[in-house]
Amino acid sequence: MRSSCKVAQSGAVLATLSLLCLAHEASVLDDSSGWSNYSFPDDFIFGVSTAAYQIEGAWNEDGKGESMWDTYLHEHPDFTADRLNGDVATDSYHRYMDDIQIVKDLGVKYYRLSISWPRLLPNGTDNNVNNAGAKYYRTLFEELIKVNITPVVTLFHWDMPTALMDLGGWSNPLMVDYFVDYARVAFKLYGDIINFWTTVNEPHQHCYNGYGSTIFVPAINSSGVAEYLCSHYILLGHAKAYRLYDTEFRPYQKGKIGITLDAFWGEPKDANKQEDRDAVETYLQMHFGLYAHPIFSMEGDYPPFVRERLDTYSEYEGFARSRLPTFTEEEVKALLGSSDFFGLNHYTTYLMSPSTMEPGWKVPSLEHDTRVKLEQHPKWPKPGADWLTVYPPGFRKLLNWVTNKYGRNVPIIVTENGMCDHGQIDDYERVSYYNKYLYQLLLAIHTDGCKVEGYFAWTLMDDFEWTDGYTAKFGLYSVDFNSPNKTRTPKLSAKNYRGIVKSRRINFDSFKSPISTYL
Repeated sequence: MRSSCKVAQSGAVLATLSLLCLAHEASVLDDSSGWSNYSFPDDFIFGVSTAAYQIEGAWNEDGKGESMWDTYLHEHPDFTADRLNGDVATDSYHRYMDDIQIVKDLGVKYYRLSISWPRLLPNGTDNNVNNAGAKYYRTLFEELIKVNITPVVTLFHWDMPTALMDLGGWSNPLMVDYFVDYARVAFKLYGDIINFWTTVNEPHQHCYNGYGSTIFVPAINSSGVAEYLCSHYILLGHAKAYRLYDTEFRPYQKGKIGITLDAFWGEPKDANKQEDRDAVETYLQMHFGLYAHPIFSMEGDYPPFVRERLDTYSEYEGFARSRLPTFTEEEVKALLGSSDFFGLNHYTTYLMSPSTMEPGWKVPSLEHDTRVKLEQHPKWPKPGADWLTVYPPGFRKLLNWVTNKYGRNVPIIVTENGMCDHGQIDDYERVSYYNKYLYQLLLAIHTDGCKVEGYFAWTLMDDFEWTDGYTAKFGLYSVDFNSPNKTRTPKLSAKNYRGIVKSRRINFDSFKSPISTYL
């Protein structure tokens, strides 16, 4: 089959890339003593990221409408690991000046954050703008700019207004227009001071875990169907919002706008097996290329391999039409090139091998359509969450894969990268994680020629981490959730990150664990 041959060819390229990277690893995997031999360019963007529902709190104050997370967690308190929700979170709605201060203390000049759709539009629609919510974000953005911090604003970071979720959320094609209406309100309100936008955060995780399963809200659990509907319409919503900005607002607001996609890296379980190498490419196409190819490839549309696979499987399963919707010619054109940068979130790497069926897979489902088994390497450290192991070279390999697949014309901005632990202030593991992952990024820039222009650490402070509640700690700052002031305290990783930002280099001897390097 034509697409199968393409995957085999891509697997060969992937193997070559892995071998090239591995050839350097003996000397450059860590460089874990002294200063890094490479530095970040003077114009390299350093920042830190958060999201509205995860930090703001004030869930029903000052005219805010309910988000689907508000509604669902109030109705299903057992959904999160600790039975907690985002009603208060870090109380950033009231303590945003505290947040600005700690961002400033880090020395970064960029702060990626999101607007809560229901705080701005309580019913989700543009006929009812919440003035208090509009004023809050205006004040927040202006206060950041006063201290020379550029706000990078995400329109949708998973907090769909409940009124629109009741209509089916992103499985409803009308959501495309509702999202564009929302985007227009935001561009009109803030476009004079905001010149750095992202439309959607991680459509893959949102659709795969929220529509195809019950891992995230809205927990629709319509596997093999809803995740593709969600993906399709969320991509169209992004494209229309991009074209709206490009034609009506960019000419005088002079900003840039893109999308944030997420990807795990995959290592073949057995590097000597072609089928394992092919499995990595299959996984990347099904879980990453599905979103990247329509926007960043030369030809647009879904990857041919994905299109053929979903069409074939759907026919075999007795469906009247493909479970993967089809773009019109006009939609393909609207999506193609609809991002000024490649926003990339990355956390971890898995071992991958082919499989026709695994326990827990449903038929149909994205897992069964992909037919790749994911495992964790037993020797890779796991400092916090069960899903996150530490393998720094995977970061460099992913950056190279993106560059080789989609070219060097569009700059890559790493919009999220980080790890979770158990909340310790002396977080030597996180220090090591950032040092080693950032060093791999330096190698991707200086050795491999990848056009990486920015990096945002996830996250500014410990927050509400979706299904994990407050049990997963990703923050550079610790938050005392039991204190009335939600006191923020810098961890060692905050001090280390500040040093990297200031010096534009990595000092591997700073804050080195007195016990072991661990990571």
